[in-house]
Amino acid sequence: MFTTRPEIAGTFGCVSSTHWIASQVGMAVLERGGNAFDAAAAAGFTLQVAEPHLNGPLGDCPIIVHDAATGAQRVICGQGVAPAALTVEHVRGSLGLELIPGTGLLPAMVPGAFDAWATLLRDGGTWTLGEVLEFAIGYAARGIHYVPRICATVQTMRPLFEAEWPTSAALWLRDGGPQPNRLWANPALADTYRRVVREAEAAGSDRVAQIDAARRAWYGGFVAEAIGRFVAENEVMDASGERHRGVLTAQDMANWRAPVEAPVFLDYGNTRILKCGTWSQGPAMLQTLALLRGFDLGALDPMGERFVHLVVEAMKLAFADREAFYGDPDHVAVPLQTLLSDGYTDARRALIGEEASLEFRPGSPDGIAPRTDYAAAVERARAAHEAAGSGEPTVSRLGASGGDTCHVDVVDRWGNMVSATPSGGWLQSSPAIPELGFCLGTRGQMFWLDETLPNGLRPGRRPRTTLSPAMALRDGVPWMAFGTPGGEQQDQWQPIMLLRMLHHGFNTQQAIDAPAFHTEHWVSSFWPRGARPGKVVLEGRYDLGVAKALQARGHLVEMGGDWTEGRLCAIRREADGQILAGANPRGMQGYAVGR
Repeated sequence: MFTTRPEIAGTFGCVSSTHWIASQVGMAVLERGGNAFDAAAAAGFTLQVAEPHLNGPLGDCPIIVHDAATGAQRVICGQGVAPAALTVEHVRGSLGLELIPGTGLLPAMVPGAFDAWATLLRDGGTWTLGEVLEFAIGYAARGIHYVPRICATVQTMRPLFEAEWPTSAALWLRDGGPQPNRLWANPALADTYRRVVREAEAAGSDRVAQIDAARRAWYGGFVAEAIGRFVAENEVMDASGERHRGVLTAQDMANWRAPVEAPVFLDYGNTRILKCGTWSQGPAMLQTLALLRGFDLGALDPMGERFVHLVVEAMKLAFADREAFYGDPDHVAVPLQTLLSDGYTDARRALIGEEASLEFRPGSPDGIAPRTDYAAAVERARAAHEAAGSGEPTVSRLGASGGDTCHVDVVDRWGNMVSATPSGGWLQSSPAIPELGFCLGTRGQMFWLDETLPNGLRPGRRPRTTLSPAMALRDGVPWMAFGTPGGEQQDQWQPIMLLRMLHHGFNTQQAIDAPAFHTEHWVSSFWPRGARPGKVVLEGRYDLGVAKALQARGHLVEMGGDWTEGRLCAIRREADGQILAGANPRGMQGYAVGR
């Protein structure tokens, strides 16, 4: 079948990411003797400079790793927790809000990305933090090539920056703002990372001591202090249409470090799929695959309407359970063992019929009654759609400009693997902190303002994130690192790719290039938390006959653009020692490199 580029093949190492510069930075580290952990960290920090509308230094970053030396896999949770003063009483009671806004300072969590990358480097890497940060600092100081989409995002935010967020205006609108296909520098960001390196190196020559010193500087030193001052001194316009102060403090920062956990997993034939825990949406992909084990997908056309129908209906059931039962397992009892069990899955699978379901149908694992308000989500989506159709300048006035995500995979010649999905801290999230050169994230918008719900807001809890890297083993041997941007679509596009590889023999690039789809049936994790029952979006390259057949089953089908669904990266390592990688051509940014 046609692919936009070859599947990269090598034996020395491969890197795949959502931006060609980050991919080449990672490869440069491998070429200079670094391992996959060094390379992923260098690529990750570079992505903060190359794609500031998709991730930033104060964002989030869950990471799954395979350590060839120990033969073990682990998750580094770069998802920070709710500040001590962010309570339901404060947001709902004192401020009178029904939802946490999607922008501004109020939804800021403890930023997790830096400690996740630092933990990866400390525990598995061989390079110093200064060596790893050299690339990001150089690009931030001298300038990095900006694709048109970044410039368009800045221009979309211009009215809000000029009227309400002056620190962002000073950073992003200086000299007219970034121009497409030109270099753009962020000197303040470069200075921040230079200071982090200086404080790291002041700890002596020991690599681990330097990294721990940098972590202290970030979470207990000048970075945390700058964040605490900025949040305390500013009241800013956010997506609610009102100005609010944030509550994140330097003390919240000092109390947190990225936890390291075991991944959750599901066996699908001889393939074991690894995901982050129920503080992410990752297990919804595992539930989807468990449901689909009961169908002969290999006998179906991977581009056909029945394949789409079965996958969509399985995802509807899995994501309904995500909404009803997932939350931070350190604080709530999530019945994940039951949700992935054969008995529960068999009963749920029986709900998949030949017609599309327009109902929202979470289950009752262990007899637990689901508590959701689907009707309210449907109404919020309707109201948001009407407001957009009326020409109301929502984005300009409120800054309700959505962000997205990045991804990076690395596999080295020793067999180490990394799958990481950095996001948050977008330039459109909240006002820039002047002395740092970047802004806080807004992941708190994913909490519900009912602390009795599994994903209800409480101080110290992780919001249930959509960020969802993945890894797979075949016959017990680490096989593939993969992932994608896409919010709710991350655990839709990933199983589609994987199923086409496992059942239909697609290689990574074929599976990435093939037209994909998604549904918006369940409750969105993002403000304003809407739902669109039965909606299925097919990539434009699908045959119109597929759309008509799905419509005949009751799906509410929309056709998207020709290259709009799926932004995946993937690297697999086969038994003969070959490392094979693919990357997304959509958006003309992602690339895989290797030799």
